[in-house]
Amino acid sequence: MNIFQTLYTPIKGAFLAFDKKVDGSITFFIKHYGKSRFMIAMSKKAQYLGLEKLWEKGPKAFVYFFLFYLVRDTILYIILPIVFARMATN
Repeated sequence: MNIFQTLYTPIKGAFLAFDKKVDGSITFFIKHYGKSRFMIAMSKKAQYLGLEKLWEKGPKAFVYFFLFYLVRDTILYIILPIVFARMATN
């Protein structure tokens, strides 16, 4: 066993134990950064139902889903890069 594995294994074990105590919230956040559980569920429904059937099941939830994604993606992919670019040039 090399030094990396010797150091990594206890840290990983402690992290997973703590994550288990908080119901997997940390690993959920890392895996799905910026997404809520509602957004994940609606994504899965959109994949197997299709958008038309998803709209028919609940237009209000459908609109919330797209608004959440619109806000999240706007912040992540438009606003943050502009802010970092301005900070880098100043």
